[in-house]
Amino acid sequence: MRDQTDGDLVLAVRQGRAEAYGELVRRYQGTVFGVCYRLAGERREAEDLAQEAFLRAYQRLGTFDARRPFGPWVRRVAANVCLNRLPSTPADAPLDDERDEDEAADAGGPEAAWENAERSATLRAALLSLPPQYRAVVELRHFHEMSYAEISAELGLPLSDVKSHLFRARRLLAQKLKTYA
Repeated sequence: MRDQTDGDLVLAVRQGRAEAYGELVRRYQGTVFGVCYRLAGERREAEDLAQEAFLRAYQRLGTFDARRPFGPWVRRVAANVCLNRLPSTPADAPLDDERDEDEAADAGGPEAAWENAERSATLRAALLSLPPQYRAVVELRHFHEMSYAEISAELGLPLSDVKSHLFRARRLLAQKLKTYA
């Protein structure tokens, strides 16, 4: 099953082969969790959101065009699940940084590890304070390296809204990072 394309797996699921959906989940669980984690900012919440996203994707698999890539579609489902379920400004959201301390220490000792962890926590706090629609475009642009057109398609937003959201998100992030400094 691992040698089948995503489109082949979608068609197999539609024919009643549930194990094919398991393969799709295996392929995309990391990226879907990543979207949810960056938008929710908390591991357990992100796990719940990712599970809900895969359930919703399964329920709507009949609307998916099997000739198109599955990854962007399932990430869009995940982003929409997150945007619909999360509060607009989780200023008090906990920071659940899963950084590997050994990896950070190898990059320049304990001081560098501490500074990197501080920067990461500061950036995460600033990101989490953004409205969800701004977090979504930042997530897709900077963590998934998607083009504006891809973000537009993924979130179902006009291209002008994507550009506007990204501009405003960057401006807000810059302001917030100045106050943390």
